[in-house]
Amino acid sequence: MGQSILRMKAVQILLVAAVTAVAGEFKINPFDGDIFRIAMGSSAFLLFLLLMRQLPYIRTGCAAGVVVLLFRTAMDMVEGSGLTVEQSLSSHFSAMIYYMVFGALMRVIKSRIDTFHPLVLGAVAALIDLLSNEMELLTRLIVLDSATFRLNEWTYLMAIAVLRTYFTTGVYSSISVSQLRIREREQQERTQQMLGFGSGLYGEVFYLKKSIGTLEQVTLNSFELYSKLKDGEGTGRYSRQVLDITQQLHEVKKDSQRILAGLVKLVEREVNGDMPLSDILRFAVKSNAKYAEMLGKEIKFHIHITSDYTTDSYIPLLTLLNNLTANAVEVIQGTGSIHLNAYEQDGMTILTVNDSGTGIGKRDLDLLFEPGFTTKFDEEGIAATGIGLSHVRDIVNMFEGSITVQPVSHIGGAMFQITVPSIKLRKEE
Repeated sequence: MGQSILRMKAVQILLVAAVTAVAGEFKINPFDGDIFRIAMGSSAFLLFLLLMRQLPYIRTGCAAGVVVLLFRTAMDMVEGSGLTVEQSLSSHFSAMIYYMVFGALMRVIKSRIDTFHPLVLGAVAALIDLLSNEMELLTRLIVLDSATFRLNEWTYLMAIAVLRTYFTTGVYSSISVSQLRIREREQQERTQQMLGFGSGLYGEVFYLKKSIGTLEQVTLNSFELYSKLKDGEGTGRYSRQVLDITQQLHEVKKDSQRILAGLVKLVEREVNGDMPLSDILRFAVKSNAKYAEMLGKEIKFHIHITSDYTTDSYIPLLTLLNNLTANAVEVIQGTGSIHLNAYEQDGMTILTVNDSGTGIGKRDLDLLFEPGFTTKFDEEGIAATGIGLSHVRDIVNMFEGSITVQPVSHIGGAMFQITVPSIKLRKEE
């Protein structure tokens, strides 16, 4: 594994060096003759160093310098410049020094690059470029015995260096912003998956807890019946059967408790943190918009929030809203609209889900929240949490709230309204 990583880095270094050498042929010569080259190679090299932070800067600078030297010498030979190999190497030797110095100076600031503001990064890169240019010039003075620059030429050189480095750091900043947005979208998707998982899991845990409570009561009743039958005449055979049933119920309860313990650990791990009320409504809309699309329905979702605060009870709230919104999606035929509202009134937080579906018959209103009651008999899909309206009501009761349903005449469907004391939801600062 370690050798493969080293080979990969070596390939990357050679690739950077090769591209830098080619880019260096696209150059600007602001002075007479070829005393100093201001080429795109330095811009390409800087961009590579900024983007490929995993590379060793000094070694990359040395490799780039050597490849540039050999590449330019080879170009002189191919183009027939009239220079000998030794003369060509001497002519381009200073370019090698430039990249070596540039890589070494960038190594000094490598660990602090992410802390620099883009404008500061551009200024620092410009300074490094100028220092590298100066070392290139000094090398030319020593190797070629060239004349020194005049002051106005130095000013022009610094201006070019500033423009070039700010252009490069600008490109780097744009790429970084794009990468940040991609990571943010990925993080949002992971968060949505986590919230969807947590919401569904919370509903199942709540359902399992209630089932265990029912099992405990049935076990107790069964044991009481066994005690009565045991003391009666001619009922010994029946008492034994009841005892067997009681023991079986007890085993089912214990198994359910073990399953519940594992699920509770998962829920606790997923629900750490908090979330604004507005984000909860937006997540419910986003997840159920996909659900509507899966069912081939064209549904417009609308959110209206007049009160927003942070809550650490977002998983149960998502469970409630996902269930009600998914039910609204299912009752709409083809096209329609769903409205989610959140507001506070007299210390109570009120959440409503309105739909333009077929509505609820008067005969069904009294039975709507009873366990086992349903008006859906097809196979078109299930709600996100699968806990049913009776368990929605139970979760609302857990918050000491209430839930009601009534027809909505202006859009033709029904409105579910959840009213919960704000103190039960609002996170204390």
